[in-house]
Parts: sequence; structure tokens; C-alpha cells
Amino acid sequence: METIRHDAAFPATAWSLVARAASSTPQERSAALEALLRKYLPALRVRLVIDKRIDQHKADDLLQEFVTHKILEQDLIARADRGKGRFRTFVLTALDRYVIDRARYEAAAKRSAHHTSPDAMDTVASDDPEPSAAFDLQWARQVIDEAARRMHIHCQTTARLDLWELFRCRVLAPALEGAEPEPYDRLIRRFGFTSPAVACNALVTAKRMFERNLRAVVAEYAADEADIDREIAELRRAVG
Repeated sequence: METIRHDAAFPATAWSLVARAASSTPQERSAALEALLRKYLPALRVRLVIDKRIDQHKADDLLQEFVTHKILEQDLIARADRGKGRFRTFVLTALDRYVIDRARYEAAAKRSAHHTSPDAMDTVASDDPEPSAAFDLQWARQVIDEAARRMHIHCQTTARLDLWELFRCRVLAPALEGAEPEPYDRLIRRFGFTSPAVACNALVTAKRMFERNLRAVVAEYAADEADIDREIAELRRAVG
């Protein structure tokens, strides 16, 4: 499966960006839109390439058209309503419907020009957007990457890179890359832990540190504490 990386930091709270993108000054609106697009476009591209099996170049064109026609010209962001669910679901649904409209338009034009019957372009998307494992996986990776980035920076600034490496070797790389967890005896030699028990305790500390960073990232777009818990559970299911 293709994975599109997203290494930039998550911007300010998603819904605050939505508000700024919908109603602020032109300069602030432009900056807020740029931040939102940087955050959501990688997962939307995965939706087209993996779920819809659209050629990568065609997917890029569709995304550009979607941004131009729906987000910019029709001010899609202004219609987002926090009370009706997650912003990414709103944008994903809007993209799916845009793809439906484009596919039907192209299919109709093709039939009109060549007098042919309906073809696969009519069924590139359904009227009701279906769940997307690829989209969810890409989103989960983006969130986890950002939480890990923040943890890494914290470990650097506090001179505890041993905690970062312990977490990366024992948890992160096995979960995201399918790597074998590095044996404790090797980690003990690398970082000078006095015993396996000390190394295990350090890993517990590292996991808690990552969990705090993960909750902080999710809190930037979740509605409340209960929503944070639900979202983290969904992220974990997505990465399997």
C-alpha cells in the first residue's frame, strides 16, 4: 500500500483554523486554508489513489480541481459545522461527491461524443461515501507521526534520547514498519541500563510520554475528552 508521508507539524486546533478560514481577513484566511490543506490533503489523496484506484496524476488533478472549485470558489469551509461531526469526515464526503459529479460529467460527455454506453467512469464512486481503511490508515499515520515528532523533540531537549530510542525500537518501528523489537539485552548495552527491569521501567515511562503527546495532538481536533478516547481507539484499530 502506498503511504504518503506528512512530516510537517500539525497546525493550530483544526476547528479554530476552520473558523479563521471561513470568516477572517483575506491574509489570515489564506494562511488558515493553507494549514488545513497541508493537514488533510495527504489522506484525501490516498482516498483517491487507493480506494478509488485513480491514477496518481489524475488524482492530483482532481484534488487541485476540488480545492479550486469547491474549497475556494464555493467556500466549502464556511459550511462546515462542528456539531455535525468531524471535519475530516465533512471534507472526505465533499471530495467523494465531487468525484461522483466529475465522473458522471465525463461519462456523459464521452457517451455524447462517441454514442457509447455507460462505462466504468459511472461507478468510480457511489452516492453514499463508504468507509475508507486507506484514508483512516493514512490519517492515523499522520497523527502518530506528529505525536512521535513531538516526543522526539522533548527527549532531545531533556537529554533523554534513550527513552526515544527505546520507544522507537521496541514499539514504534514494530507497529508501523513491521520490524522486530530490538532485544532488551542489546538495548541495555546501548544505553547503560543496569538491568532488564530498569529498561522495562524506562519503556513504561517512554510509552506514557508518547501517550501524552498523542492525546495533545488529538485534542487539537477532537471535541472533548470522550472524543479523544474514541479517536485514539480508532487510530489504534486503523494501524492494526
